[in-house]
Amino acid sequence: MGFARACSVALVGVEGVVVEVQADLEPGVPAFTLVGLPDKSLVESRDRVRAAVVNSGAEWPQKKLTVGLSPASVPKSGSGFDLAVAAAVLGAAERVDPRAIADLVLIGELGLDGRVRPVRGILPAVLAAAEAGYQHVVVPEQTAGEAALVPGVSVLGVRTLRQLIAVLADEPVPDEEADQPGRPDAMLAGLLVPGAGIGTGIAPAPGEGPDLADVAGQHTARRALETAAAGGHHLLLTGPPGAGKTMLAERLPAVLPPLTRAEALEVTAVHSVAGILPPGEPLVRRPPYCAPHHSATMQSLVGGGNGTPRPGAVSLAHRGVLFLDEAPEFSGKALDALRQPLESGHVVVARSAGVVRLPARFLMVLAANPCPCGRHTLVGAACECPAALVRRYQARLSGPLLDRVDLRVTVEPVDRADLLGQGGRGEPTAAVAARVQEARERAAARLTGTPWQLNAEVPGHELRTRWQPTPGALASAERDLERGLLTARGLDRILRVAWTLADLAGRDRPGPAEVNQALELRTGVPRGVPATGGFR
Repeated sequence: MGFARACSVALVGVEGVVVEVQADLEPGVPAFTLVGLPDKSLVESRDRVRAAVVNSGAEWPQKKLTVGLSPASVPKSGSGFDLAVAAAVLGAAERVDPRAIADLVLIGELGLDGRVRPVRGILPAVLAAAEAGYQHVVVPEQTAGEAALVPGVSVLGVRTLRQLIAVLADEPVPDEEADQPGRPDAMLAGLLVPGAGIGTGIAPAPGEGPDLADVAGQHTARRALETAAAGGHHLLLTGPPGAGKTMLAERLPAVLPPLTRAEALEVTAVHSVAGILPPGEPLVRRPPYCAPHHSATMQSLVGGGNGTPRPGAVSLAHRGVLFLDEAPEFSGKALDALRQPLESGHVVVARSAGVVRLPARFLMVLAANPCPCGRHTLVGAACECPAALVRRYQARLSGPLLDRVDLRVTVEPVDRADLLGQGGRGEPTAAVAARVQEARERAAARLTGTPWQLNAEVPGHELRTRWQPTPGALASAERDLERGLLTARGLDRILRVAWTLADLAGRDRPGPAEVNQALELRTGVPRGVPATGGFR
């Protein structure tokens, strides 16, 4: 009788659970039994592993073979267990030393010819292994760079099962023939899910993508865009078609600072699981940008699908921008489903296959027309929408959702002087991004030692007690609260925006000017003297 064990990782959302793969050989009729709550693709690993072992030059044991996946109560799915199953079987057959694989985490799919194919979710799987105390992992060669992002873990990238056997048996490692130069690597097909990345991308660095200088006029909207980027505030752009709402939103990700190391690992883990990680870029360093179509379902926005829930648009936009163009055209249920992740920074999706917690801390930008035809606010534009229809159209964005939006700006049509450049060229993205970076650094210095990084994340109680504005600064906001024009949540959000305006202006605390400007950016009604700052 032979026994061996190896380890692999089962992913539930973007969180991993280390699974012990045990192989037991007993005398009897040759058979291969796989137990431990595997799904269909994992059950099929019996045929893949058997063919891969034989085609790699090893002998398949002619005994009763039982492979158990422990803990048995955790659902296992996918083909990433193939490599661990093969190693455990070879250890039980004493082709390799069972002690050499006992504390080894192996992740990868096996082809029938013995090649090791990459799978999605390598980074969160290796992170889970490192948190569990494992120090050595074996992954497909194509994903070794992604696994190496985890500190304190020794990574071995293998191309074939023959190479792994040679390493474990302390034999000369064979040189496997690589693909012909210039041909696409067919092994990378398992890393990308067709259609999963629609509307999703990584923001280009300042100077490499669309520039803010291309936007003609729109000084108020540009000011709101800079404020949103500096403090992480959600933004609503309302205006007629062609005014530049989409142009502004598309340029917002490049204004955001590059991701920190911890944020980059979070974003890369989500994109790796979703199957949209760009080949050759193991670490996502720029904020993501996700712009789903207005026909998107609630499941595609917050996550879901058949079987184990998959990341939705709110998770694909984690640490980046979620842009909902033509927001009133989205399903009301889908929009209201955003309310919980907007507050908590994560989304919990419950399905029959399990409950998944996915990160979803994003900056939301909504773009809307004033009416179905878009000409309601234009003078002399002959809007034919009845008043009742206009009210119903605008009411598609519910009050509770809009109450979570800090900045609401009306984007006016561009006049001839601005469009032809006679009004002066706007600032480029690099200049705005530099001010945003400075404002975020001031906020980070003030929030040192707290769990918050941006002004938009600070609870209102802390802003009212620990970081107070100058005396009398909230007078106008308090009057709006008494009149019912502001909710308690709205007052907290006014405070957060005022702190961001103070950071952009280089002030220690927000005063009446910053509070009035925050009120103006939320209501669209001019309030007193505007704050002076870095806006241009």
